[in-house]
Amino acid sequence: MAAKKKTNQDCIFCQIVAGKIPASVRFEDEEMLAFDDINPHAPIHVLVIPKKHIESLTHITKQEEALMGRLIYRCRELARELNIADSGYRVTINVGRWGGQIVPHLHLHLLGGAPLTERLGMYSEAKMTIGARE
Repeated sequence: MAAKKKTNQDCIFCQIVAGKIPASVRFEDEEMLAFDDINPHAPIHVLVIPKKHIESLTHITKQEEALMGRLIYRCRELARELNIADSGYRVTINVGRWGGQIVPHLHLHLLGGAPLTERLGMYSEAKMTIGARE
């Protein structure tokens, strides 16, 4: 697998990390950033990303296993800080086009603040064709 770049100038999340695009930041340290989604799907919708450009979960290496654990743990801590831990919340990772990933930079979605639907695996048959994967 090719070496990963620290940042990708064409990536909107890398531009947020670099401070070139503003974001409502909830948490930041040397290896991750958490900010409000600009198109929220719940009253609370926070994106937790590694600062290092990693395209998706598919591109995680063994060396980044601990980073993934810290990203998940940060979701837990944010849920507590945002007072949604007791009522319940969801953490999701969309992978690839068919998985619903829109921005090609690994990110975890922390959703809560209201009852969430149970419909996780919805798909559009009209958009799915055999061999259409990119």
